[in-house]
Amino acid sequence: MTSHEPLSWKPLLNDLVARKDLTDEQVAWAMDQIMSGETSEAVTGAFLVALHVKGETPAELNALAQGMLEKSENIQITRDAVDIVGTGGDMQNTVNISTMASLVIAGAGVPVIKHGNRSSSSSSGSADVLEKLGVNLQMPIVDVAECVNNSGITFLFAQVFHPSMKHVAPVRKALGVPTAFNYLGPMTNPARVRASAIGVADGEMAEKIAEVFASRGDHALIFRGSDGLDEITITGESTVWETNDFAIEKYPVSPTDFDMPLGSIDDLRGGDATHNAQVVLDTLNGQPGFIRNAVLLNAAAAIVAFEDATTDPFQQRFQKAIDRAKGSIDSGKALATLNSWIQFSNKS
Repeated sequence: MTSHEPLSWKPLLNDLVARKDLTDEQVAWAMDQIMSGETSEAVTGAFLVALHVKGETPAELNALAQGMLEKSENIQITRDAVDIVGTGGDMQNTVNISTMASLVIAGAGVPVIKHGNRSSSSSSGSADVLEKLGVNLQMPIVDVAECVNNSGITFLFAQVFHPSMKHVAPVRKALGVPTAFNYLGPMTNPARVRASAIGVADGEMAEKIAEVFASRGDHALIFRGSDGLDEITITGESTVWETNDFAIEKYPVSPTDFDMPLGSIDDLRGGDATHNAQVVLDTLNGQPGFIRNAVLLNAAAAIVAFEDATTDPFQQRFQKAIDRAKGSIDSGKALATLNSWIQFSNKS
């Protein structure tokens, strides 16, 4: 397709079938059509499947994410914060590690703007367990923004801040196979936070997402467990991609690097929202074990992402972040953060 031709679906889909990468202009046009509800479900489905079969490039993923952000609800909020989130899709039904980690991070003094939704690969997603704990996720947008100043943490509910996703949801449900939209959530925090810690279950996609954040110049840690978890795992080694100043460094991370024993995925198994909420409370109250260790490792990733990158060795920076995370729990600050959040979110 040449640049002077009007954009339309037929030549764009033909390019995908021919396994040609799309231009930023093509992706932006396609996303505008889809997110505006101008496209039939059949065409939307064809686009998503054809793009996934071809294989999404980092440039295409970034253009898709930018198209989503352009349609998101505007929120006046600080960018000086971190998001920690997983793509889901590991199908392991673990407890809500990134949700617990977000409270630990905030308790350590690092502002958190968590972008999340309901269940993906767990029995209960971050929204489900936070509501069970008593956090009101239906606050007016102005209060959502103020919450991070008051409590050090806030939650941007994806279905509230990305209303245009209603045009895609039925298609994704009908398809029942992974598409690019499975991976866009972590790249589309409406606050456009300056730092991110992102777990990705798919190894190939993890590298692509790292390239997206590198292309933005953002400081981010993207990680995947060798067991397929979209977390830094406790069962063995995880791969971490650190992006900063348009470059990527890759590191192995194992619990044994930080004097933690190896466990099994069964040690992280979760249940429904009620069960997982109790696990959150137990962990924030200092209960030792593999869940605590998983929370410390993942919280550390976000703390490292938020801090300015230094010339210190990665493992040294990571150990310092683990120590801060431990202090957040053991001092009671992580639990105090949760209680402050519950109180503020229910104030009106």
